[in-house]
Amino acid sequence: MSKIISSSAPSLGVTLNGAGATFRVWAPFAEKVYVKGDFNNWSKRNQLRKKDNGTWEGTIKNAKADDQYKYLIVRDNQEMDRIDPYAKVVTNSVGNAVIPTDSFDWGEDDFTPAPLNTLVIYELHVGTFLDEPGGPPGDFTGVVKRLTYLKDLGINAIQIMPPTEFPGGHSWGYNPSHIFAIESDYGGPQALKALIKAAHEQGIAVILDVVYNHFGPNDLDLWRFDGWSENEKG
Repeated sequence: MSKIISSSAPSLGVTLNGAGATFRVWAPFAEKVYVKGDFNNWSKRNQLRKKDNGTWEGTIKNAKADDQYKYLIVRDNQEMDRIDPYAKVVTNSVGNAVIPTDSFDWGEDDFTPAPLNTLVIYELHVGTFLDEPGGPPGDFTGVVKRLTYLKDLGINAIQIMPPTEFPGGHSWGYNPSHIFAIESDYGGPQALKALIKAAHEQGIAVILDVVYNHFGPNDLDLWRFDGWSENEKG
């Protein structure tokens, strides 16, 4: 069996540190890459440095959690605004990336799920679980309010249909636009963490249905991300 070796390469995306926030993005065909955001009044003041492997990186001292940002990629005299492919939080599928707040008070959560052969799983679609006709989609907070109802059904696990960012507010979730960002209309990552914590307090495990093998047809900043395409097809 091949040995798995941990990578020592820096993480892509944005990382908060004592110096501010470090941005890293892979854009091998870009000629220049800038970061625009709340921290520089959305200007081209902060240009990233290109590394040998096609990654661009740089640290912005005054960038902080909850600041919105985008990459500005330059190639062949074209300027292209792009959402960070590794964004954990976005304002919406065609909006801005957000520097995430990773801290969360899990309390004394030491939950252990039931053995696999005893799981009773309720498959749950957040957007329609507690929505009103003609109203906005349901969200994670709405699910928290009905955890007692779910427990009374006799289940001990919920499987959430794909919760990553997709176009619009209503979808089954199998057409993701940003595979690392939790759907903004559902409440984002902090609301998902709150749901998981509350579910564990009720003795309910949380399973996520995720889609990493394809994207949806719309709202795709990844398409020709750095301007490159093969046979003009992306």
